[in-house]
Amino acid sequence: MIRRLIPVVAAAALLAGCSDEADPARPVGDAAPGTLRVLAGSELADLQPILDEAAKATGVTVKFSFTGTIEGADKVASGSAEQGFDAVWFSSNRYLELVPEAQKRLGTASKVMSSPVVLGLPASKVKELGWDGKRVGWAEIAQAAGARKFTYGMTDPSASNSGFSALVGVAAALSGEGSALDANRIAAVAPQLKQFFSAQTLSAGSSGWLSEAYQRRARKEDPGAVVDGLINYESVLLSLNASLPEPLTLVYPGDGVVTADYPLTLLTSASSDAREAHRKLSDHLRTPDVQRQIMDTTHRRPAVPQVQPDPKFAVKDLVELPFPGSQSAVDGLVTTYFDQLRRPSRTLYVLDTSGSMEGDRIDGLRQALSGLTGADESLAGKFSRFHGREQVTLLPFSSTALSPMKYEVPQNDPRGVLDQIRTTATSLDASGGTAIYSSLRSGYDVLRQQIDADPDRFTSIVLMTDGENTGSEDVTDFQLFHATLPPDLKGVPIFPVLFGESATAEMEQVAKMSGGKVFDARSRSLSAAFKEIRGYQ
Repeated sequence: MIRRLIPVVAAAALLAGCSDEADPARPVGDAAPGTLRVLAGSELADLQPILDEAAKATGVTVKFSFTGTIEGADKVASGSAEQGFDAVWFSSNRYLELVPEAQKRLGTASKVMSSPVVLGLPASKVKELGWDGKRVGWAEIAQAAGARKFTYGMTDPSASNSGFSALVGVAAALSGEGSALDANRIAAVAPQLKQFFSAQTLSAGSSGWLSEAYQRRARKEDPGAVVDGLINYESVLLSLNASLPEPLTLVYPGDGVVTADYPLTLLTSASSDAREAHRKLSDHLRTPDVQRQIMDTTHRRPAVPQVQPDPKFAVKDLVELPFPGSQSAVDGLVTTYFDQLRRPSRTLYVLDTSGSMEGDRIDGLRQALSGLTGADESLAGKFSRFHGREQVTLLPFSSTALSPMKYEVPQNDPRGVLDQIRTTATSLDASGGTAIYSSLRSGYDVLRQQIDADPDRFTSIVLMTDGENTGSEDVTDFQLFHATLPPDLKGVPIFPVLFGESATAEMEQVAKMSGGKVFDARSRSLSAAFKEIRGYQ
């Protein structure tokens, strides 16, 4: 069924994106009585007002640190989560439960709410597609996507559970066998999946930033091309509707969805005080009054049968698609998505190698780039490496921009090219001044040629600098230059990375004018920031 939804006034209009300041490797507070330290998915930031009220009612204070699903699984599996957290709270435990070392560290879980991952399109587009009042399936959606009858945005499945759930759901539905996916069935449906993902024109590392970018483009406030719709949580789409020029119609595929059930889960290492805090908080959040409050303010479905779902949830009889039965199947599906299925990416790295980078800073840059070539063998590192078919250009700069070094990662056997990138990264040296804006401007000459030759790619710029500009061109000069760019270049997002003594206000300006986002590496490693950026490329 497809049903147009009336705009809803959201208490927290947009979900917060992944925190650039919270480092999940660090504790978020003392293990004091009445405090529950929680490693969580970033979309749970919108629960803070409800948790503030819960603290008054129960005496339990929640301290969040945000991370992605797979990175969180890595931390639980390695045992590092136990060093600073009492519990985890992701949109689902399905992936964690497939990783043996993570599964054994999970204790009592309490489901608090739910939200399916669905497709949202403007009512006019739904009517144009002939889907108004119909219950369509994923195969029909994939066929329309392959014919470019609509475009959509989706989060990175290695960084955000909404994208992860969408990938699992559409693959399971297209396989059509009603049982868990394995490697053979993934290969069998790869052509249809590639057709489906050809219409993805916007990517993000978090549901919050994806929503914000979609809203800016819908309002023509962003230089990027307008995207027709989004694949995201039902709750996110309902919240977003209040701020869009044309509200989204939610498409609930008749052959099924993957639903987030948000289990607040103790770690087995939790203290007795943390266990008691978990019990009090879980009981409070599942009371009928609080469940209604969660439903009204966050647009998620209630988890207890005593509370009837609101009419805004257009479809009640959702079919739940099977989740893959092994970690290898999930990892294989995510790897196939990056290396074969989705539109390939193109990234220009404009890298500060000025004299102020000498020492630990240039070593950090070398390590960050090397990590993206496969040197980082963690779960999160494996998926954030440079992908098959990806174009990677390194443009170091100091007093001037140096010669660009261009690479294209093969779909099959990428090791040779990745080794070349690693060799280049480890040979970077620090000297000279910091000509940020003239070097950034030079990068557009590289992109212009690449886009003319192959326009159908996700294209982005990563700008890393540890200091203020010392070149002859300043941020105002760059703004004037950027305003003259053609649409295909103007819409390329710039992702500045704050490092050292970066000029924060200027980097924010650069990100805003290009539709990008600032990442902060001043209180964490450059490698962590570079891995997070991968979700937006």
